[in-house]
Amino acid sequence: MIAQALRFPLRLALAGALPLLALLVPTPAPAQYKVVGSDGRVTYTDRVPSAAEGQVSALGARSVAPAPAVVLPFELHQVARRYPVTLYATTGTCEPCDAGRALLRQRGIPYAEKQVLGVEDSQALEKLSGGRDAPTLAIGGQIVRGMSPDLWNSYLDAAGYPRESKLPSTYQYKAPSPIVERREASAASRPDAQPAQLQAPPPEQVQAPSGSIRF
Repeated sequence: MIAQALRFPLRLALAGALPLLALLVPTPAPAQYKVVGSDGRVTYTDRVPSAAEGQVSALGARSVAPAPAVVLPFELHQVARRYPVTLYATTGTCEPCDAGRALLRQRGIPYAEKQVLGVEDSQALEKLSGGRDAPTLAIGGQIVRGMSPDLWNSYLDAAGYPRESKLPSTYQYKAPSPIVERREASAASRPDAQPAQLQAPPPEQVQAPSGSIRF
C-alpha cells in the first residue's frame, strides 16, 4: 500500500513534467531542399544535396528585405527637394574641398558630391560654373565658386537650411561620383529639370577665388 501511494504522486509529477521535457527536446530542422531523383522519387532534406542526387530545388527561401530608407525631417526634406546641394571637388589634395565638406556636414546639409576624374569632368564643371575652381558649390541653381564660409552659409541660410544639423543619426552620405556620367547623360541636365534659383545674396559675391584651387 505504501509503495502504491508513493508511485501515484510520482506518476503525477512525471505527467506534469512531460510537456516541459518536450520543449527541451530539439525539433528537427525544416526541410530546405527538394530532390527529385532519376527514378522520380522525391525526397526532402535540410542539408545541401549534390547535383548527382537528382534535380534540386530550394524550399521556403526567404528574401532579405532591404534596409528602410532614411527619412529626412519634413522641413529639411522640403528644402533639399527645392534647393538640392551639390559639392564639386577634386580627388587630389585639396584643403578648401575638405573645409567645404566639413562645413556642409557640420550643418547637416544632405549634399551630393561630384568629382573631377578627367578632362570631361573638368570641361563640364567649366561649362556649368564658368570656371574650374575647387570646390564649387551648387545650391539649387545658384553656383558659388571657391571656398568662402561666410558666402556658403549666407546662401544656405537664404535657401532655408537649418544652422544646426537635423539629419537622423542613421543618415549616410553617398559616395562621390564623377561629374560626367560615363554611360548616359544625366536626366538632371534636361532643360525642364533645372533646380530653383536663389535670389539672395547678390550674384556679384558668387566668385571667391581666394579660397579655392584650379585644375
